[in-house]
Amino acid sequence: MLSLEALIGLVSIIDSGSFSAAAERLGQSPSGVSRTISRLEAQLGMTLIKRTTRRLSLTEEGEWLLARARKILAELQNTEDQLAARLSQPSGLVRLNAATPVLDHLIAPLTADFLDAYPMVRLELISGETVVDLIDERADLAIRIGPLADSTLNARQLGSSRLRVLASPAYLARHGTPANTSELLRHRILGFTAPISLNIWPFPQQTGDGLPVLPVIAASSGETLRHLALTGAGVVCLADFLTRQDVLSGNLVPVLESETLPWAQPVWAVFYKQEALATRVSALVNFLAERLSEQL
Repeated sequence: MLSLEALIGLVSIIDSGSFSAAAERLGQSPSGVSRTISRLEAQLGMTLIKRTTRRLSLTEEGEWLLARARKILAELQNTEDQLAARLSQPSGLVRLNAATPVLDHLIAPLTADFLDAYPMVRLELISGETVVDLIDERADLAIRIGPLADSTLNARQLGSSRLRVLASPAYLARHGTPANTSELLRHRILGFTAPISLNIWPFPQQTGDGLPVLPVIAASSGETLRHLALTGAGVVCLADFLTRQDVLSGNLVPVLESETLPWAQPVWAVFYKQEALATRVSALVNFLAERLSEQL
């Protein structure tokens, strides 16, 4: 009979990319993980993983068994969830994906309180600057900022965060404070590499709301742009969740505040459509909805 340890080992090796990374994830030694797979291959009389000095790859039999192992482990996790639900105590692993600034400024400050409330839940916080496929990333949910376009997702809005145009006092002392949007466009603009919609700033225009800007410095991360603004590199437009403390401390100050439109970016928890969320996932979503509504 196949052992649960062997199935977990197989999935962990493929998901982490190496025996050593799988061993670290499982709290075992690399040699122990290697022996587990060797015993499994000997038991089945077939090779599951082709090993070279540079990479690992699955055989056809390995691909088949990996798919079955995932289903078995998912069913075991579902059984655990149902038992936990009977005890009204969510438990198990929740994998959450979000951009690094969202993890740093919105999620990380709340994790201690969440785990105090749900001590049987474990968290994996996975950062990424681009929109990911939740299945490919094996994520239970993601936190996303801005409009949603993926119809395969369910979403719950956790709140919204106001956009403001900001600069450091040092930058404004060197370059002057713009009196209108025409002057603003002559300043050093800090913006995003993508999507282009993030480089449309919240100012009214004769042709419609929104002022397109051309960044002198562009970055893929809002956190990078925040640090650039703090060091006096230019003028930036960012959401309050990233910059609230900087504004309160005076390290960043609003620019053209009276002309700025009250635009806000929605903050979403998104997950794949299914009959019901696992209790551990719904516990986290409900917790974030309650706490972030107070902070955003």
